[in-house]
Amino acid sequence: MDLILFLGILLGIISITVGMVLKGASIAVLVNPEAMLVIFVGIIAAVINSYPVKELKRIPKILRVLIKNESYDYEEAIKKIVEMSNIARRDGLLALENHVHDLDNPFLREGLEMVIDGIDAEQIREIMENEIDSLEQRHRNGAGIFKTAGTTSPTLGVLGAVIGLIGALGNLNNITALGKSISSAFVATLFGIFFGYVLLIPFSSRLLSKSEQEVQLFTLILEGVLAIQAGNPSNTIEKKLYSLIDQKPGDKEDNQEED
Repeated sequence: MDLILFLGILLGIISITVGMVLKGASIAVLVNPEAMLVIFVGIIAAVINSYPVKELKRIPKILRVLIKNESYDYEEAIKKIVEMSNIARRDGLLALENHVHDLDNPFLREGLEMVIDGIDAEQIREIMENEIDSLEQRHRNGAGIFKTAGTTSPTLGVLGAVIGLIGALGNLNNITALGKSISSAFVATLFGIFFGYVLLIPFSSRLLSKSEQEVQLFTLILEGVLAIQAGNPSNTIEKKLYSLIDQKPGDKEDNQEED
Protein backbone atom coordinates (compact mmCIF):
# COMPACT_ATOMS: atom_id res chain seq x y z
CA MET A 1 0.00 0.00 0.00
CA ASP A 2 1.24 3.49 -0.86
CA LEU A 3 1.12 5.19 2.55
CA ILE A 4 2.17 8.55 1.08
CA LEU A 5 -1.02 8.57 -0.99
CA PHE A 6 -3.16 8.00 2.09
CA LEU A 7 -1.21 10.65 3.95
CA GLY A 8 -2.03 13.13 1.18
CA ILE A 9 -5.73 12.22 1.34
CA LEU A 10 -5.71 12.58 5.14
CA LEU A 11 -4.02 15.99 4.96
CA GLY A 12 -6.63 17.15 2.47
CA ILE A 13 -9.47 16.08 4.76
CA ILE A 14 -7.79 17.69 7.79
CA SER A 15 -7.30 20.97 5.94
CA ILE A 16 -11.00 21.19 5.16
CA THR A 17 -12.32 20.16 8.57
CA VAL A 18 -9.86 22.29 10.58
CA GLY A 19 -10.49 25.25 8.30
CA MET A 20 -14.23 24.96 8.87
CA VAL A 21 -13.79 24.72 12.64
CA LEU A 22 -11.51 27.80 12.69
CA LYS A 23 -14.13 29.73 10.75
CA GLY A 24 -16.82 28.66 13.19
CA ALA A 25 -18.67 26.42 10.73
CA SER A 26 -20.20 23.16 11.90
CA ILE A 27 -18.67 19.99 10.46
CA ALA A 28 -22.12 18.43 10.70
CA VAL A 29 -23.14 20.50 7.68
CA LEU A 30 -20.97 18.20 5.54
CA VAL A 31 -23.48 15.40 6.09
CA ASN A 32 -25.58 16.51 3.16
CA PRO A 33 -27.27 13.70 1.17
CA GLU A 34 -28.45 16.10 -1.55
CA ALA A 35 -24.95 17.42 -2.23
CA MET A 36 -23.48 13.91 -2.19
CA LEU A 37 -26.12 12.76 -4.66
CA VAL A 38 -25.38 15.56 -7.11
CA ILE A 39 -21.59 15.15 -6.90
CA PHE A 40 -21.11 11.39 -6.77
CA VAL A 41 -23.92 10.32 -9.08
CA GLY A 42 -23.01 13.16 -11.44
CA ILE A 43 -19.36 12.03 -11.56
CA ILE A 44 -20.42 8.44 -12.26
CA ALA A 45 -22.73 9.62 -15.04
CA ALA A 46 -19.96 11.76 -16.60
CA VAL A 47 -17.49 8.86 -16.59
CA ILE A 48 -20.04 6.42 -18.01
CA ASN A 49 -20.88 8.89 -20.77
CA SER A 50 -17.19 9.41 -21.59
CA TYR A 51 -15.79 5.87 -21.79
CA PRO A 52 -16.88 2.53 -23.26
CA VAL A 53 -17.71 -0.43 -21.03
CA LYS A 54 -14.34 -2.04 -21.81
CA GLU A 55 -12.51 0.85 -20.13
CA LEU A 56 -14.95 1.07 -17.22
CA LYS A 57 -14.34 -2.58 -16.35
CA ARG A 58 -10.68 -1.74 -15.80
CA ILE A 59 -11.43 0.75 -12.99
CA PRO A 60 -10.87 -1.79 -10.13
CA LYS A 61 -7.48 -2.72 -11.62
CA ILE A 62 -6.60 0.96 -12.04
CA LEU A 63 -7.46 1.59 -8.38
CA ARG A 64 -5.15 -1.24 -7.33
CA VAL A 65 -2.33 0.33 -9.37
CA LEU A 66 -3.07 3.70 -7.77
CA ILE A 67 -2.83 2.54 -4.17
CA LYS A 68 -0.04 0.00 -4.69
CA ASN A 69 3.43 1.14 -3.69
CA GLU A 70 5.31 -0.27 -6.67
CA SER A 71 8.85 0.78 -7.53
CA TYR A 72 10.64 0.08 -10.79
CA ASP A 73 14.16 -1.21 -10.20
CA TYR A 74 16.12 0.05 -13.20
CA GLU A 75 19.44 -0.99 -11.71
CA GLU A 76 18.31 -4.59 -11.22
CA ALA A 77 17.07 -4.71 -14.82
CA ILE A 78 20.44 -3.42 -16.07
CA LYS A 79 22.26 -6.04 -14.02
CA LYS A 80 20.14 -8.80 -15.55
CA ILE A 81 20.72 -7.47 -19.07
CA VAL A 82 24.47 -7.26 -18.48
CA GLU A 83 24.42 -10.81 -17.10
CA MET A 84 22.59 -12.07 -20.18
CA SER A 85 25.05 -10.15 -22.37
CA ASN A 86 28.02 -11.87 -20.78
CA ILE A 87 26.43 -15.28 -21.32
CA ALA A 88 25.65 -14.48 -24.96
CA ARG A 89 29.17 -13.26 -25.71
CA ARG A 90 30.79 -16.19 -23.94
CA ASP A 91 28.56 -19.07 -25.09
CA GLY A 92 26.53 -17.62 -27.98
CA LEU A 93 22.96 -16.34 -28.24
CA LEU A 94 21.44 -19.83 -28.16
CA ALA A 95 22.93 -20.36 -24.69
CA LEU A 96 20.46 -17.77 -23.39
CA GLU A 97 17.70 -20.35 -23.81
CA ASN A 98 18.80 -22.05 -20.60
CA HIS A 99 18.51 -18.80 -18.62
CA VAL A 100 15.58 -16.74 -19.97
CA HIS A 101 12.93 -18.84 -18.19
CA ASP A 102 14.41 -17.79 -14.85
CA LEU A 103 13.89 -14.08 -15.57
CA ASP A 104 11.19 -12.38 -13.50
CA ASN A 105 10.44 -9.61 -15.98
CA PRO A 106 8.15 -10.97 -18.76
CA PHE A 107 9.04 -8.13 -21.15
CA LEU A 108 12.76 -8.91 -20.91
CA ARG A 109 12.03 -12.62 -21.23
CA GLU A 110 9.91 -12.08 -24.33
CA GLY A 111 12.55 -9.89 -25.96
CA LEU A 112 15.36 -12.38 -25.38
CA GLU A 113 13.20 -15.24 -26.64
CA MET A 114 12.83 -13.36 -29.93
CA VAL A 115 16.62 -12.91 -30.03
CA ILE A 116 17.09 -16.66 -29.49
CA ASP A 117 14.59 -17.39 -32.27
CA GLY A 118 16.71 -15.32 -34.66
CA ILE A 119 14.13 -12.64 -35.37
CA ASP A 120 15.48 -9.57 -37.19
CA ALA A 121 16.42 -6.59 -35.01
CA GLU A 122 13.99 -4.25 -36.77
CA GLN A 123 11.13 -6.68 -36.20
CA ILE A 124 12.05 -7.05 -32.53
CA ARG A 125 12.11 -3.26 -32.12
CA GLU A 126 8.76 -2.91 -33.89
CA ILE A 127 7.08 -5.61 -31.78
CA MET A 128 8.43 -4.33 -28.49
CA GLU A 129 7.70 -0.69 -29.33
CA ASN A 130 4.13 -1.65 -30.24
CA GLU A 131 3.76 -3.28 -26.83
CA ILE A 132 5.10 -0.14 -25.15
CA ASP A 133 2.70 2.04 -27.15
CA SER A 134 -0.24 -0.19 -26.16
CA LEU A 135 0.84 0.02 -22.54
CA GLU A 136 1.02 3.82 -22.71
CA GLN A 137 -2.42 4.02 -24.30
CA ARG A 138 -4.00 1.85 -21.60
CA HIS A 139 -2.37 3.97 -18.93
CA ARG A 140 -3.51 7.21 -20.56
CA ASN A 141 -7.07 5.92 -20.70
CA GLY A 142 -6.94 4.90 -17.05
CA ALA A 143 -5.59 8.27 -15.97
CA GLY A 144 -8.12 9.95 -18.26
CA ILE A 145 -11.00 8.42 -16.32
CA PHE A 146 -9.84 10.16 -13.15
CA LYS A 147 -9.13 13.39 -15.03
CA THR A 148 -12.65 13.36 -16.49
CA ALA A 149 -14.10 12.79 -13.03
CA GLY A 150 -11.87 15.49 -11.56
CA THR A 151 -12.66 18.18 -14.12
CA THR A 152 -16.38 17.39 -13.92
CA SER A 153 -16.55 17.49 -10.11
CA PRO A 154 -16.16 21.29 -9.54
CA THR A 155 -18.79 22.06 -12.17
CA LEU A 156 -21.15 19.61 -10.52
CA GLY A 157 -20.43 21.44 -7.27
CA VAL A 158 -21.66 24.67 -8.84
CA LEU A 159 -24.71 22.82 -10.16
CA GLY A 160 -25.40 21.50 -6.67
CA ALA A 161 -25.14 25.01 -5.26
CA VAL A 162 -27.61 26.31 -7.85
CA ILE A 163 -30.05 23.54 -6.99
CA GLY A 164 -29.63 24.36 -3.30
CA LEU A 165 -30.20 28.06 -3.89
CA ILE A 166 -33.35 27.31 -5.85
CA GLY A 167 -34.60 25.46 -2.78
CA ALA A 168 -33.47 28.30 -0.53
CA LEU A 169 -35.47 30.87 -2.50
CA GLY A 170 -38.59 28.97 -1.52
CA ASN A 171 -37.92 29.86 2.14
CA LEU A 172 -37.63 33.64 1.83
CA ASN A 173 -40.26 34.11 4.51
CA ASN A 174 -38.33 31.98 7.01
CA ILE A 175 -34.99 33.63 7.77
CA THR A 176 -33.74 30.73 9.91
CA ALA A 177 -34.52 28.13 7.24
CA LEU A 178 -33.14 30.44 4.53
CA GLY A 179 -29.72 30.71 6.18
CA LYS A 180 -29.52 26.96 6.69
CA SER A 181 -30.54 26.29 3.08
CA ILE A 182 -27.91 28.67 1.70
CA SER A 183 -25.22 27.10 3.90
CA SER A 184 -26.27 23.65 2.74
CA ALA A 185 -26.25 24.75 -0.91
CA PHE A 186 -22.56 25.63 -0.83
CA VAL A 187 -21.62 22.25 0.62
CA ALA A 188 -22.01 20.83 -2.88
CA THR A 189 -19.48 23.39 -4.17
CA LEU A 190 -17.09 22.43 -1.39
CA PHE A 191 -17.43 18.73 -2.24
CA GLY A 192 -16.99 19.38 -5.93
CA ILE A 193 -13.80 21.42 -5.57
CA PHE A 194 -12.33 19.11 -2.93
CA PHE A 195 -12.87 15.89 -4.84
CA GLY A 196 -11.85 17.46 -8.13
CA TYR A 197 -8.67 19.35 -7.25
CA VAL A 198 -7.50 17.55 -4.10
CA LEU A 199 -8.27 13.93 -5.03
CA LEU A 200 -9.32 13.00 -8.56
CA ILE A 201 -7.06 15.19 -10.74
CA PRO A 202 -4.00 14.45 -8.53
CA PHE A 203 -4.87 10.74 -8.82
CA SER A 204 -4.73 11.13 -12.59
CA SER A 205 -1.31 12.81 -12.38
CA ARG A 206 -0.06 10.05 -10.08
CA LEU A 207 -1.14 7.35 -12.52
CA LEU A 208 0.62 9.13 -15.39
CA SER A 209 3.78 9.41 -13.30
CA LYS A 210 3.72 5.66 -12.60
CA SER A 211 3.12 5.04 -16.29
CA GLU A 212 6.19 7.10 -17.25
CA GLN A 213 8.34 5.06 -14.86
CA GLU A 214 7.13 1.76 -16.30
CA VAL A 215 7.56 2.96 -19.87
CA GLN A 216 11.11 4.07 -19.04
CA LEU A 217 11.86 0.59 -17.69
CA PHE A 218 10.43 -1.06 -20.81
CA THR A 219 12.41 1.27 -23.08
CA LEU A 220 15.57 0.43 -21.18
CA ILE A 221 14.86 -3.29 -21.62
CA LEU A 222 14.19 -2.81 -25.34
CA GLU A 223 17.55 -1.13 -25.88
CA GLY A 224 19.27 -3.77 -23.79
CA VAL A 225 17.78 -6.65 -25.78
CA LEU A 226 18.83 -5.11 -29.08
CA ALA A 227 22.34 -4.44 -27.74
CA ILE A 228 22.65 -8.10 -26.72
CA GLN A 229 21.55 -9.19 -30.18
CA ALA A 230 24.10 -6.84 -31.74
CA GLY A 231 26.84 -8.43 -29.65
CA ASN A 232 27.90 -5.22 -27.90
CA PRO A 233 30.34 -5.54 -25.00
CA SER A 234 28.67 -5.71 -21.59
CA ASN A 235 30.40 -2.57 -20.28
CA THR A 236 29.20 -0.63 -23.32
CA ILE A 237 25.66 -1.92 -22.77
CA GLU A 238 25.79 -0.94 -19.12
CA LYS A 239 26.95 2.61 -19.89
CA LYS A 240 24.31 3.01 -22.58
CA LEU A 241 21.49 1.83 -20.34
CA TYR A 242 22.53 4.02 -17.41
CA SER A 243 22.59 6.97 -19.80
CA LEU A 244 18.85 6.42 -20.33
CA ILE A 245 17.98 6.92 -16.67
CA ASP A 246 18.71 9.55 -14.03
CA GLN A 247 20.97 7.22 -12.11
CA LYS A 248 24.57 6.03 -12.10
CA PRO A 249 26.00 2.62 -11.18
CA GLY A 250 26.05 2.17 -7.43
CA ASP A 251 23.61 5.02 -6.67
CA LYS A 252 21.08 2.60 -5.21
CA GLU A 253 23.61 1.02 -2.84
CA ASP A 254 24.91 4.43 -1.75
CA ASN A 255 21.39 5.58 -0.91
CA GLN A 256 20.74 2.43 1.10
CA GLU A 257 23.98 2.92 3.11
CA GLU A 258 22.99 6.52 3.90
CA ASP A 259 19.61 5.30 5.16
